[in-house]
Amino acid sequence: MALQEKSFQSFNQKDIVQAWIYTPIRKPRGIVQLVHGFGEHSRRYFHMILKLNEAGFVVAADDHVGHGKTAYDSGNWSDWGDKGYMTMAEDEHTLRKIVQEEYPDLPYFMYGHSMGSMIARCYAATCGEGIDGLILCGTSGVFPNASSLISILKKLIDEGKGEKIDPTYIEKLFSCMTDRCENPITGNDWICGDPDVVADHANDPFNNFAAPPNIRSLYYFVMMMDTIVGTKWAEKVPASIPVYNIAGDQDPVGQYGEGVYAVSNWLIETGHKVKTKVYPGKRHEIHNYRDIRDEVEDGMIEFINDVLYK
Repeated sequence: MALQEKSFQSFNQKDIVQAWIYTPIRKPRGIVQLVHGFGEHSRRYFHMILKLNEAGFVVAADDHVGHGKTAYDSGNWSDWGDKGYMTMAEDEHTLRKIVQEEYPDLPYFMYGHSMGSMIARCYAATCGEGIDGLILCGTSGVFPNASSLISILKKLIDEGKGEKIDPTYIEKLFSCMTDRCENPITGNDWICGDPDVVADHANDPFNNFAAPPNIRSLYYFVMMMDTIVGTKWAEKVPASIPVYNIAGDQDPVGQYGEGVYAVSNWLIETGHKVKTKVYPGKRHEIHNYRDIRDEVEDGMIEFINDVLYK
């Protein structure tokens, strides 16, 4: 595996985004752009990245503004800028251009987990041209509490409080996440049923659930959620893009499977080819369960191969 470190100016005109391109030792046969989730960073996907490399794929990944090494280097963990809810999607577009300049003739796939799946869904609806396949992991249907926060947060922004950090609102957004976790030890037990994964998440210095986004950034987050709901969103995604939608059936982000199937149904109703797989008994990070992560990654590679060799 060859590793290139990249950096580029964020769409927010404030941050420098840190990114990486992982190249396999064999001749590459495609690109997978990996879009990580809320409060984490892209190197939590090393197992997946290596598996994709071994299967012959270039992997491109960055750490979003307010996240990971991008935030670690700048010290800015809470402010995503003031350029709107498409900021992270626009940054993914910049990374896509960077990697496709180096590998212009390779098929291109996008994988997004959790908030990353929401970014990928926004992106596919606005810049879907040329995407050969979309993999959504741990995505959400209608996220509970999100729409009710929009007007509240917008009012605070209009009052000049957009840069204020108030954890009350992110706590309200995530208030029901452990409802189905039996005897939860931490507030993040919904992430995975493996306590080692939860502990690793909590101890990772490039993760940061302790520094919530400011009010304006959280507003952008819930606005992004609001734009990817229903067939109104799905019809904006080019029907030529096949979708692989995967999750755990004990994942509160995907409403315990209900939201995951809702997303698939919206896409099917608008003429898309969709494959859905829900893993029984598993929570949010299905790719980090040691007993099924190889199965999850093999399924992704199988989906990509089906697209490439159909």
